[in-house]
Amino acid sequence: MTLMYASCVEFMKAGLLICGPTGSGKSDLCLRLIDAGAKLVSDDQTIVENRNGKLIAGAPDSIKGMLEIREIGIVETPFIDKTEIRLKLDLQSFVKIDRMPEMRTESIENVAIPVFCLDAFSVSAVIKIKTFLSIQEQKRKIIT
Repeated sequence: MTLMYASCVEFMKAGLLICGPTGSGKSDLCLRLIDAGAKLVSDDQTIVENRNGKLIAGAPDSIKGMLEIREIGIVETPFIDKTEIRLKLDLQSFVKIDRMPEMRTESIENVAIPVFCLDAFSVSAVIKIKTFLSIQEQKRKIIT
C-alpha cells in the first residue's frame, strides 16, 4: 500500500489517478470531471494498493469527501470509497507535452498503468480524457 500525492476520480467507469506538482491543476481537473459526471475518490492524497493484479485507489479517512476548490475553499463533495485505476494522468504544461506522444505505461505497486500527459488547464482536457479512454476501450484508434 502506497500513499501518493495525487487526486483520483472515477470517470466513464475508469479510475483516473491524477498526478502533478502543486499548482498543476489536479483539483481543478477533478472539479471539471465531476461536472462531466465523474465521481470523486480522493483529492490531493490517494492510497493505492495492488489487489490481485489490479491497482485499487481510495482516500485516507481524514480527507474522504473533501475537494479543494481554489478561490472557494475545501468543499464537502459526494464520493465513492474505491476505484480501479485504469489511467494515470501526468499533468504538465502544454509546452512540455509532445504533439504526438508515444504510448507509455508506468508500474505502480507492480501494476502496469497507461500514462497520458495532459495540460489540466486546457479547455479540451476533459474531451481529451474521454478520447483517450475510448481508445483504451478500442472504440477508437490512433492512426499515426
